[in-house]
Amino acid sequence: MDIIHQLQWRYATKSFNKTKYISQEKLEVLYQAFNLTATSYGLQPIKLVVLHNKELQADLVQHSMNQKQIAQASHVLVFCIETNIDEAFVTEYFNRVHAIRNTSKSILKPFQDYLISDFENKTLLKIEAWATNQAYLAMGNLLTVCALEGIDSCPMEGFDSNAYDDILGLKKQGLKSVLLLPIGYRADDDMFADFKKVRKSITESIIEL
Repeated sequence: MDIIHQLQWRYATKSFNKTKYISQEKLEVLYQAFNLTATSYGLQPIKLVVLHNKELQADLVQHSMNQKQIAQASHVLVFCIETNIDEAFVTEYFNRVHAIRNTSKSILKPFQDYLISDFENKTLLKIEAWATNQAYLAMGNLLTVCALEGIDSCPMEGFDSNAYDDILGLKKQGLKSVLLLPIGYRADDDMFADFKKVRKSITESIIEL
């Protein structure tokens, strides 16, 4: 498949076909892509909540700046960040490295100690901003994978995070919602599907040295 062609094909879908649903097979591709997304230090301070409940999706429209795509989409992906990046969280990562790669804990310990100290000295706001950056990496990755899989999507920042956190019970799981990505298949009458992309020229956006 021509990647550039598919990136030209994708757009921020404004109207989804409410009767078409994404197969479990394609969802599994997205799940794998999310989990394989690069994150700072490999710590993966992000989780993906997947909504496929039409009643719940309809209720969330009012907390999403009344963007109807939330109700129409086959699924809504809610990108969340971990709210507690502490010694235990970092240690869990290094235990995973040891288990999977069989790397000696004595070799891992200096970097592990550094990260524990580094996060202990960061403010909660800085840690939240860092974790949110990782969520953007994951969304960018899934936007491309969706395009390659012929799945329509619409990245969203405009929503009431606190309302989502309360309704979805995220706070008690140590999570905070930061981004939304309704996914599905475009409606036949979505006029935005035929709009030409508006981008700078390559010479304006790329600098070669």
